[in-house]
Amino acid sequence: MLNDFDTSSNDVQDLKTEVEYRTRLQEIGNKLNSATNLDEMLIDLHDEIISLFDAQRMTVYVVDGVKRELVSRFKSGDEVAEIRIPVSPASIAGYAAFKQKPVNIKNVYDSEEVTATDKALEFDGSWDLKTGFKTKQVMAHPIIFQKYLLGVIQLINHKKDRPFTEMDERSLAELAKIFGIALYNQKRIATGKVTRFDHLLENHLLTQKELNKAVLDGRQQKKPVTDILMKELKISKKEVGTSLGKFYKTPFIEFNSSWPIPVDLLTGLKVPFMRNNVFVPLRMEGEKVMIAIDNPNDLQRVDQIKVLFLGRGIQFCVAMKDDILEFIKLFTTDEKQMGEIDDILSQLQDEAEEIEDAEQALGEEDSAVVQLVNKIILDAYIRGASDIHIEPYPGKQNTEVRVRIDGACTIYSTIPFSYKNAVVSRIKIMSDLDIAERRKPQDGKINFKKYGGKDIELRVATIPTQGGLEDIVMRILAAGEPIPLKKMGFSKDNYNNFIDVVTKPYGIIFVCGPTGSGKTTTLHSALGYINKTETKIWTAEDPVEITQRGLRQVQVKPKIGFDFAAAMRAFLRADPDVIMVGEMRDKETTSIGIEASLTGHLVFSTLHTNSATESITRLLDMGMDPFNFADAILAILAQRLVRTLCKDCKKAYNPTEDEYNELVREYGTEAFKKNVNTPYSEDLTLYKPEGCELCNNTGYRGRMAIHELLIGTGEMKKLIQRQAQMKDLREQAVVDGMTTLKQDGVQKVFGGNCDLIQVRKVCIK
Repeated sequence: MLNDFDTSSNDVQDLKTEVEYRTRLQEIGNKLNSATNLDEMLIDLHDEIISLFDAQRMTVYVVDGVKRELVSRFKSGDEVAEIRIPVSPASIAGYAAFKQKPVNIKNVYDSEEVTATDKALEFDGSWDLKTGFKTKQVMAHPIIFQKYLLGVIQLINHKKDRPFTEMDERSLAELAKIFGIALYNQKRIATGKVTRFDHLLENHLLTQKELNKAVLDGRQQKKPVTDILMKELKISKKEVGTSLGKFYKTPFIEFNSSWPIPVDLLTGLKVPFMRNNVFVPLRMEGEKVMIAIDNPNDLQRVDQIKVLFLGRGIQFCVAMKDDILEFIKLFTTDEKQMGEIDDILSQLQDEAEEIEDAEQALGEEDSAVVQLVNKIILDAYIRGASDIHIEPYPGKQNTEVRVRIDGACTIYSTIPFSYKNAVVSRIKIMSDLDIAERRKPQDGKINFKKYGGKDIELRVATIPTQGGLEDIVMRILAAGEPIPLKKMGFSKDNYNNFIDVVTKPYGIIFVCGPTGSGKTTTLHSALGYINKTETKIWTAEDPVEITQRGLRQVQVKPKIGFDFAAAMRAFLRADPDVIMVGEMRDKETTSIGIEASLTGHLVFSTLHTNSATESITRLLDMGMDPFNFADAILAILAQRLVRTLCKDCKKAYNPTEDEYNELVREYGTEAFKKNVNTPYSEDLTLYKPEGCELCNNTGYRGRMAIHELLIGTGEMKKLIQRQAQMKDLREQAVVDGMTTLKQDGVQKVFGGNCDLIQVRKVCIK
């Protein structure tokens, strides 16, 4: 009982001591926060702080922004008035600043303990030699405010000659936070004059000396200071913009080539006036017009702009001059023959004037409507879009125009509601469709060279929507050369296996996946690999998107009876070695393809199925003879396109164990050990999206394929002949070496090409 009582008494005493300890710490913090002269306050508080920690000495260093060194801010005992040390592992305080992490060493002269903390860490004993003071225990903590290093606080030697405790470490960390706020506030007071680049100075991205030189260089070169900071001092646009935003107390906006064009806001504005006054309206922000300007404090320009938008609220944001000019260029002109968008809309407005129903006044042949449609197509093509979506809404709601870039839709622009019928009719005329038919879907093609100068081909589909309206989707057909197979993103095993089957003399190979998954591109890459003078290759496509010299390519025309099946029959009479059919969507085409592969021809085609094994069951369900099909099948390649991380801004990081385990689970634990076997460690590096100008701050740029390759092995052929269930086919494919779509995607995550979020978006298993 006595022992229990003693233990309880000790606990109470420890608690009481800790409460007193924290109370004293709080008092020190209050004094620091209320200090007007931090240097004097540090001298006054020096004894209180070392008494709190039972330390013999304390030194507070701050970062010198000019020389990028640590400098002590006050005298301590008989030491020199100023101590300077580099921000490097050459000293303990320098190491704490360099690594931005705390250090607690029991004996600085114990080299094993010092190197155990970090191999690069050293103890500088020169001060001991100069002063005759013997250093032993050292505890140091970086002073950080808003993730930026401001200095280091260091305690030397415990009075009882024992190591500093964990409670000491926690208390020093709290004290370092308080010091961070105090140092920041002192710098703000000392600076006095607020400048556009305070943020850069305060966060040590720039020294005052560098700023002075940049201002001088800007004057001499007649360039904005921001250009000098970004190009010569390599300060990121994001940081410079943050500094401008803080100074002007407005949001900072960067140029984005995917920014929706604010058609309504541009009506009536003259491009030369916007350029000369360096402003541009960007969008509606609630009830206010957001306007980008390079200097929101220029009252004369601000007043002129307000006159242009009388009756509307205005919210200004700051942007760099070059970015504003790029926005103006994006919103107005792309081609010499095209009118500026404000002129187009003004013309439309004039034509619709004094007419109660504007829709009746605007015809599909009006020159302004023609220019507007041409501009939409040209802009989408220049931005690298694959599809254009025209989406009208009932009543007096504006029509939205969206474009799909790298698989994701973004708003391109809005068209005033009064022009929706004229725009739809114009596109239907360009596609040779019936403009009077609005109840049924129609499809056609546009050869844009006849209308806009550029050689662009578009596939057009119209779909009736609610309210008696029609949506239009235009797919931009990417004509061009085939991509070499080596650049298709195949894993090593998939590449070798695919090369093996495409070089066989006969058999059938399918590539499957949804619309827009790159099936045709992969087939043309395979044909490019085997395209030799001695090989006769026929292709039947709808449409012919990629052209290759050496291939005899045929455009099918189902409306006149020349479909894929008719093309296949014609090919078999034309001495082929290889036949490629754009799609096998019916029993007749598929049967001819299988028969052709059994009679000595190599046949390629596509299927709209989700996986390689599902393709087998789909073909058998279509009525294919299982024995003929089993004999003919060489391989089935399923693929998807996954958005890749931007190569210019992707950020390397060490994943947590939970993130790593999630990747392993998605791959399959046993399969991961067998095929990947990348163990978790602190050196494991993955990548995540960051965002930059080149990727429009999305973090993603471009796409790559992920694959699932099923090989027609002997065992697989036996299962096909028995019409086995999909589960059995899948298990056999895995035994034969197939990696699933998701497994291939996870491998590409470990390869630094993409992230798991994008892989999950395109595949399930």
